[in-house]
Amino acid sequence: MARSSNRASILVVSFLALCGFLGMVFAQKNPATAHDGDSDVSQSLHQFAEVYDVVERNYAEPVNPDKAIYNGAIPGMLHVLDPHSNFFDPKSYSLLREDQRGKYYGVGMTVGPRNNKVIVIAPFVGTPAYRAGIHPGDVIIAVDGKPTDNMTTGDVADLLKGPKGTTVHITVLRESNDKPLEFAVVRDEIPRYSVDLHFLIRPGIGYMHVSGFNETTEKEVQDALDQFGDLKGLVLDLRQNPGGLLNEGVGVADKFLHKGQLIVSHHGRSSPEHRYTATHGNGGREYPLVVLVNRGTASAAEIVAGAIQDHDRGLVVGETTFGKGLVQTVYPLSNDTGLALTTAKYYTPSGRLIQRDYSNVSLYDYYFDRDGIGDTTNKEVKLTDSGRTVYGGGGIAPDVKVDPIKSNHFQDALLQHYAFFNFAKHYVVGHHVTKNFDVDDNVVQDFRKSLDADKVPYTEADLVQNNEWIRSSIKSEIFVDAFGQEEGLKVKAETDPEVLKGLDLLPQARALAENARKVIAERNSSSLPR
Repeated sequence: MARSSNRASILVVSFLALCGFLGMVFAQKNPATAHDGDSDVSQSLHQFAEVYDVVERNYAEPVNPDKAIYNGAIPGMLHVLDPHSNFFDPKSYSLLREDQRGKYYGVGMTVGPRNNKVIVIAPFVGTPAYRAGIHPGDVIIAVDGKPTDNMTTGDVADLLKGPKGTTVHITVLRESNDKPLEFAVVRDEIPRYSVDLHFLIRPGIGYMHVSGFNETTEKEVQDALDQFGDLKGLVLDLRQNPGGLLNEGVGVADKFLHKGQLIVSHHGRSSPEHRYTATHGNGGREYPLVVLVNRGTASAAEIVAGAIQDHDRGLVVGETTFGKGLVQTVYPLSNDTGLALTTAKYYTPSGRLIQRDYSNVSLYDYYFDRDGIGDTTNKEVKLTDSGRTVYGGGGIAPDVKVDPIKSNHFQDALLQHYAFFNFAKHYVVGHHVTKNFDVDDNVVQDFRKSLDADKVPYTEADLVQNNEWIRSSIKSEIFVDAFGQEEGLKVKAETDPEVLKGLDLLPQARALAENARKVIAERNSSSLPR
């Protein structure tokens, strides 16, 4: 009890120190009101300490100080300010830094829940887990002798991570073996690639998916462009990209614009305007560019899409993006915690605000209610370089709207039963799969037998109506098993309707860029002294 009370006291002091820190930040921004603010903050902190003391001594159950402070008081205070200011407890702060660095130390595989077990989804090609011979579908039953019963996927993933060069013992069950298999795997540095897929989807036409912006993203994008060689077109996929590091987003946009063009600016209540421009530029490579976005495209990804759109460099295709244009400065705090505090707002080159309105909206509705997204009523009006109208204050609206194809009930049922995963796991064991593999009628017939064995209901109409989707999903999952996740993702991209639409729109993207260059040249010519 004494130890718990001491920990609670430490957390309360930490919380009060954080409040004091925020008070100093805001006092520096408003020195005229600093004296009154100090008095108000001091009184509020005293009241909080009193409330917490009463709660801890009298609540019906023992109070978990971590939950009360880390999950309650601090996030509650920050979410009153805006939806994106955030506090990171030691575990979440460690994960944040891991994501930013673009690497971690572990064995290199994706794990996930299947039938109340934690199983291997896929080892990453070339990693310790891959070299050790761990297979997709292996059920992880123990890590370093600790049974994984009742563990979450996150719990197991944490056990697999550890310092580089250390050994972790992994016990798995494999369907083709009667007894558990033991693997002693030496942990290593595992890169978190933000460019998780890039390849020539057509002769001379590149496809690149960027999943986030960490410390290696700009280099990864440059490496991918170098590998493409002489491009005749590019589909840049930023769907479900939540953003990340501003400088990396700026660096990526730089590769598609002209040297000196503005990429983004930001300024806050008392911070001066900071402008980021293309310092290198695209080197004259003017291939047509289509940028795929959706409602999950946010922050730094919106900066890239907004800069490309405002300069008429490429065609933005998909859904209106999330609308996250608040700049967070991350402050390291004591006890391995951190604070992401909003300090400014982002503006695209045309001057439009990326952030959508969050006033009088609950946190849940802000993140999940899309009603009104894309509505231009009362939105600020701006112009691209060629004079096209764009709107601010609500994310980046696409030049060509393409709604995502929604799954139907049958497709959802197959995914919920892990039908493709289970089929591929068995199929690869009994067949020699090459990269020339395709899903013919015999493979579909085998898949039907798998559905029957797993008691997954279906009708002939279900199979006929979803034929192309089924074949693509089977091939993708088999390629993940046989050749790794990247090859499976490639199969998905090759049949993705939005990617195919992007390919069809490349000529329109070329026309857009050429028209913009013509308009700008004429404008510059008419402004020359006579």
